[in-house]
Parts: sequence; C-alpha cells; structure tokens
Amino acid sequence: MIRPGLCSVTFRALDVPALIDLAATTGVQVIEWGGDKHVPPGDPDLAAQVQTLCDTKGILPASYGSYVRAGMPGARAEFAKVLASARALCARNIRVWAGDAKRADAGAQAFDTAAADLALFARSAAQDNITVSVEYHRRTLTEEAEDALALLNAAAEDNLYSYWQPVPGRGLARWLEELDMLSPHLGDLHVFHWIMTDGGQKRRPLAEGLPDWRVLFDAWTPAPRWPHPRTAFLEFVRDDEIGQYRDDMHNLKTLCGLSTD
Repeated sequence: MIRPGLCSVTFRALDVPALIDLAATTGVQVIEWGGDKHVPPGDPDLAAQVQTLCDTKGILPASYGSYVRAGMPGARAEFAKVLASARALCARNIRVWAGDAKRADAGAQAFDTAAADLALFARSAAQDNITVSVEYHRRTLTEEAEDALALLNAAAEDNLYSYWQPVPGRGLARWLEELDMLSPHLGDLHVFHWIMTDGGQKRRPLAEGLPDWRVLFDAWTPAPRWPHPRTAFLEFVRDDEIGQYRDDMHNLKTLCGLSTD
C-alpha cells in the first residue's frame, strides 16, 4: 500500500487547524509537518498540540520536515531541538538537509563533516525509534544520486535514508536511474510536477505528469530495512490554489492505488 500524504509547506499561509481540516476532507492519511512555519523546532508543547489535532481527524503526523543542515555550524545543537519536537509530534521520521552546495563545489571537508553530522543525527533519533531521511535537492550535497549515495555510505547508519523527488528538466530516464541508485537507502517520495521554461521552473498540474509518475511509482523500491509504509507526499501546487490542490490530491490517490469515488 502507498499512503497519500501532504507536506504542510504546500500551504504555509494556512494555520494548523485549517490545514488539518483541508487534509482530512481530501483523504490525506499522513502529513509531513514543516519546521519553518507550522511546527518550529524547540517547542515540544506546540508539537504535542498539533499531534492531538491530527489525532482528532485520524491523520498521522508521520514525518517532521526540518531545515537543519548537516555539515553547517550549529547543526548538532539545532538537531537536538528538532528531535524534541519530532518526539512530541509522534513523528516516526525526520527530514534533514545536507550542506548548502553540491559536492563538487562544497569540497571534501564539508562532505566529511556532513557525513559525521548525519551519523550523529541518525544515532540520536534511533534512541526514540525515529528514522532520519535526507532531502534530495539541488544546491546540497545530495544534488546528484551518486553523491547522495556516497554520503549515506560514508555516514553508514542503518537508521539513515534518503527521500527522492524529481529535479525538473532531467527527464524520466535519469529519474529512473536515480531511483535505482538510491534504492538501498530509499524511503519516501515528494511528489509534484514542475517543468523548465525560459523563465525557470514552473509548477504545473500533477495530471500533466501522470504518465511519468506512473512509471516512477512502479520503479519505486524502498530500502529493504525501511520500517514505514510507503508514503508519497504531495509538495507544492500550481499558484498555491486550493482547487488545484484538490485536483492534484485526487490524482495522487489514483497513483497510490486508492479509490477516488
């Protein structure tokens, strides 16, 4: 089974109760709560309140989307706050980032420091039976699958995984290569449909990307040790429109194999 999820950063302008209500009325099963807006790190009382609100609607706060960056100054102290909030939220996974530049630009020392930080994050979270997943993103040490794989292998912790999301413009063949390379460490996916234009990347309806996403979902093989149900988190919609979100979530549930009647 694949669970349809929602990243709360999709609607930063909505407050927590409104976002939970929207998720519940559109069949969302799990939410990844962003640490930049809805559940700031270091406020476990607030995180516990969000968990209670989720529980009343039958939604799991499955993941805590932090913005701590392994390898950067203060990352370890910041992760302690993140872990406290994730624990209070009852999130079973924490998203983290790796550095602020791709590996070729960051250099060996930055890579080694990030790997050491990630190992520490994973060991700390494991004490609470929480996994740690690295964002797969441009302008980080995980910009390329080869570098993400090297980083995860350098950290060498069983509790450490990688997200995956499509880098706009790379195309289906490359996206499939990335999924295959990351499969020993792969967890959940962030789902959206963006295209590249002369003016840069542009958000488009998920419906336009369904042919590619069907192939990607078929190829998505989480790591054998991944302890959670597979979850596809919808992240961002065209123009931040509620109507577009409803259509995108309908299509995501179809991709997940769920009835949309």
